[in-house]
Amino acid sequence: MRIVLDINVLLVSLPVGKKYRPIFDALKTGAFTLLITNEILTEYEEKIGEKTRPDIAQNVVRLLLNLPNVEKIDAFFRWNLIENDADDNKYSDCAIAANATYIVSDDSDFRILKRIEFPKLVLLTSDEFLDLIKA
Repeated sequence: MRIVLDINVLLVSLPVGKKYRPIFDALKTGAFTLLITNEILTEYEEKIGEKTRPDIAQNVVRLLLNLPNVEKIDAFFRWNLIENDADDNKYSDCAIAANATYIVSDDSDFRILKRIEFPKLVLLTSDEFLDLIKA
């Protein structure tokens, strides 16, 4: 599976012993390929640093850059599919450029992707993705 994780899903998957931790553990064990761009990685570091501490954010980013199942993508074309929050387009652009299997997000702005026929992207919630990796 080739996955784009919105920051909200990555954040809830980090705490040890919490409901969504199996997502981060599955990433670390290579159960899926995480697709990122420079923009996504920058947001990961910024938001993780805000919610925890900057050194934790740097450690997560360092880990991601060293995992063999994390693929860095250059998304050259901007599709502008997510109108309510243009900043979220970095995730859909990455997914299209990398031929992602799924985008995983709990952000309601991403729901528009379910109605767009082309380019077709499959959106999962964190609960749906958690069920998928546990199966």
